[in-house]
Amino acid sequence: MKMDKLSDLKHLFVTVFLANFALNVIPPAITDITVGALCPSQDECSLAIYLSGFQQAILGLGSMMMLPLLGHLSDIYGRKALLTVPIAASIIPSGKNCFPVTKSKNAQIGPQVTKSFAVILAIGRSTNYFYVYYAVKTFTGMVSDSGIECLSIAYAAANISEEKRVSAIGFVAGIGSAASLLGTMAARFLSTAQIFLIAAISSMVATIYMRIFVKETSGSIDSEPLNQPILIDNGEECSQSKSVSQSFKEVLPLKDIFCLLKSSVTLSLATVVAFLNGLGEGGQQTPYLYFLKARLQYNKDNFAVLMLIGYTGAAIGQLFLMPRLAPITGEEAILSLSCIAGFISMLIVSIAWAV
Repeated sequence: MKMDKLSDLKHLFVTVFLANFALNVIPPAITDITVGALCPSQDECSLAIYLSGFQQAILGLGSMMMLPLLGHLSDIYGRKALLTVPIAASIIPSGKNCFPVTKSKNAQIGPQVTKSFAVILAIGRSTNYFYVYYAVKTFTGMVSDSGIECLSIAYAAANISEEKRVSAIGFVAGIGSAASLLGTMAARFLSTAQIFLIAAISSMVATIYMRIFVKETSGSIDSEPLNQPILIDNGEECSQSKSVSQSFKEVLPLKDIFCLLKSSVTLSLATVVAFLNGLGEGGQQTPYLYFLKARLQYNKDNFAVLMLIGYTGAAIGQLFLMPRLAPITGEEAILSLSCIAGFISMLIVSIAWAV
């Protein structure tokens, strides 16, 4: 049964807020922690930039494979059941950093880094145990970093009436941005050790809250499947029906992903736009933070203030502007406006970077 009011999705909104708060309270501290672990007593660290870039590439490729898989399984087992996976996965890297440590076994690592990485880095050498954290975060990030947003949007789109769909998606994205804003603000005033504790608690509360209050209303085994999916598959090669057991055994192989892309021009173009936009943003963001640390000696607090500016604009646009403009201008106009704004932002950044 479709929901008629955005207020009917209030429990989803709370879940999205808590999950995104947990994810975004950590980034302001990561640059200091990474440099402190890999290049002690230095402001410049080329290895940190290379590893961060490699991690972004792996996360992008992993998400490209994992997100269609999660979406496919959510069509079978329900949005709520699969939304549990990325939210719970985000607890793991944060949860390993919750316990205070008074003394490090490796003299090279500073007290702030020792407290924040806690058990992992306290066991042995800082570099080796940083790589353990790095590997765990890379693995879980393939599911959690984009999975929470995608499945939340899928839940809202599947369970709200068509005329309210764009507004609901805008609210989901806006609440995620608001959570990022408040998470970054919290990081500005919390110590590094407290940041990881708060992130773990927020992720756990989000998981428990979602399991208790968010209702599975469509797309699960125990309920009726989606009667009007967002994307209708018209491709002959992709139209073979499969039972639930067959779908579980043949979980959306790579050829089916490409088949799905070929079956819809709209989906193919949207995928290209998302890829190019992500490539531009990802290639600029990480080196930018390490540049500020090396050149201007930025720390956690400075990064938090800088991120607050961007998150404030995103929250205002997605919470207040998009839900009102979408019914008037349509999705295509909003997407075009967003791409133009992104291009202008990149152009200004490139000029400032050259100077």
